[in-house]
Amino acid sequence: MPSLIDLRRRIRSVKNTEQITKAMKMVSAAKLRRAQQAVVGARPYAGLLEDMLGSVLATEGDEETGFSHPLLERRECRAAQVLVLAGEKGLCGSFNSNVFKAVQGFVDERPEQQVELELLGRKAVDFYRLRDLAVSGRWEQVLGRVEVATAEAVAEKAVQKFSDGEADEVWIAYNRFKGVLSQQPVVEQVLPIIPPEGTVDGGGSYEYEQPAEQLLGALLPKRVVTQVFLAMLESASAEHAARMTAMDAATRNAGEVLEKLTLYLNRVRQASITTEIIEIVSGTAAQE
Repeated sequence: MPSLIDLRRRIRSVKNTEQITKAMKMVSAAKLRRAQQAVVGARPYAGLLEDMLGSVLATEGDEETGFSHPLLERRECRAAQVLVLAGEKGLCGSFNSNVFKAVQGFVDERPEQQVELELLGRKAVDFYRLRDLAVSGRWEQVLGRVEVATAEAVAEKAVQKFSDGEADEVWIAYNRFKGVLSQQPVVEQVLPIIPPEGTVDGGGSYEYEQPAEQLLGALLPKRVVTQVFLAMLESASAEHAARMTAMDAATRNAGEVLEKLTLYLNRVRQASITTEIIEIVSGTAAQE
């Protein structure tokens, strides 16, 4: 049976842990609000860009015009690159492990292809440091504060590898933010760009002054940057949500442990007092 001193020491330790997890939950909740606003603001822009691409390709990118672009080129996939977006920190439940499982599933489905990883986030860098997978680049401390410049640099590197033929396909793996309690690991194709269907409101189409080649020459690279940037925002929001949920559960668990320890401490103390009383009464009776 542990002594009263050991129990009190353990109760203090659990109380300190409870305070830490509660503070981390509040910090993650504050960061989540800002990250969620960024995601909500970026999604309409990405959707409108998809609609514009679909409209241009539907009206100008048909077989008669013979239009083509390097980012639309489809070829047999012998080498693929995966952009892996994980967290910068831990203590967020299964957030990071879900992405790594999705990437491993992607690799297992392509045993004859060469898969190369581009790692974003410190946890991804640490996880694949000792694993037998080719890594083309490492980006740390880029998801704590998502910036367009970082997305542009990552997208430019991916486009360069695709254009040079070093990668026949480029994919991105991340956690999509669906809600505070729900994050969905996904692996999406980035390159070659799959032309979206040209659907606009009212069933009509946009009219553009620029030639299709000039317009799509600017829109297609921008689409890659937008997809990477939106995935980074989604991953950052999902990380904060996962950490807030995990710290909330840890705080509740710490409270339950405190209740059990306090109850056990009272029982041990009462048993100790009862034993002392019995010893005193027995000693007094023996003297009589």
